[in-house]
Amino acid sequence: MLDPQARALLDLMIDKRVPPVHTLQPAEARRFYAERRAFTQPDAPPVAEVRDLATDAGLALRLVRPGEGVLALLVYFHGGGWTIGDLDTHDVVCRTLALASGCAVLSVDYRLAPEHRFPAAVDDAVAAVRWARREAVALGVDPARVAVGGDSAGGNLAAVAAIAARDAHEPLAAQLLIYPVTDMRAIAPSHAANGQGYLLTSDSIAWFRGHYVPDEASWTDWRASPLLAPDLSRLPRALVITAGYDPLRDEGLQYADALSAAGNRVQYVGFERQIHGFVTMGRVLDEAHTALALAGAFLREALAPVAA
Repeated sequence: MLDPQARALLDLMIDKRVPPVHTLQPAEARRFYAERRAFTQPDAPPVAEVRDLATDAGLALRLVRPGEGVLALLVYFHGGGWTIGDLDTHDVVCRTLALASGCAVLSVDYRLAPEHRFPAAVDDAVAAVRWARREAVALGVDPARVAVGGDSAGGNLAAVAAIAARDAHEPLAAQLLIYPVTDMRAIAPSHAANGQGYLLTSDSIAWFRGHYVPDEASWTDWRASPLLAPDLSRLPRALVITAGYDPLRDEGLQYADALSAAGNRVQYVGFERQIHGFVTMGRVLDEAHTALALAGAFLREALAPVAA
């Protein structure tokens, strides 16, 4: 059964004639997404520090710190189909995760498509993780306790960044993957089962993919589809969260299973009554708070200091 709160939200969007994202131009979709968040996101909770930063290459970042001292760090990549979203659209999520986990959170404003197509966002994700470790002292974080995380397209980038860090012999401590895109081919059964009527549709997925990875030959590149990576062993422990009424549901489960099969430590939680994007909608969906509290608890445990 679809969560009644989610059903009410979907009905309201129909009544208000909210245009589907695939009917908009990218700039228009970005503006609309930024404006709509005020209706579904809770107020931003206060934290100890928020600092806007940039790398030497000009990549914009936002550091959220929940307290003093040397903290663990979550490098976070926002959702939005690699085409929409920014530091502001996911500021509440990052603050909430920081407070729930006790970790600092570094949000990454990676380059968006179609102006910057695949693998630009991947390159930015990898660069952000490396920069964060290099600047650990200035950020007040422990370079040995760094995790990556993200939702939807951001979950895709987090998964890819974790693989890239392993391959660079700079392994991460954890990965938080919230309804991640793991197979750009979009062939899992949930794409057919949930492709219409639940906010994220098959048409919208095709729209996002067409902007980010228009070349079909690249869909099987592991940097676009981490589920297809030739080696998923020796990766950081993971929490994978999915939504039951989401076209991406089965991709998340498949990736969790693949990580487990490769010998990694994995926790999988499916919010079976929810829709794609629900963790950002805490003003109207109570289970958003449950999911973020769960994610915070996972990070707190996974990134705890190692006893001497």
